[in-house]
Amino acid sequence: MKVNEIRDMSADQRVEKIKSLKEELFNLRFQKATGQLENPMRIREVKRSIAQVKTVQRELELGIRQ
Repeated sequence: MKVNEIRDMSADQRVEKIKSLKEELFNLRFQKATGQLENPMRIREVKRSIAQVKTVQRELELGIRQ
């Protein structure tokens, strides 16, 4: 996901995106624990996406970027 796409989302869409990414991360961790995880790099990608969305959200709260 690109940062510009995140910035184009509404606040509600960003909250929903974080919620869905956290749910996906939970499922990936569960798969890892049970030995069923096929792509371990996906965990890193999801964590990074969560951080990107939260960073953009915080920037907008502080008024750093419009």
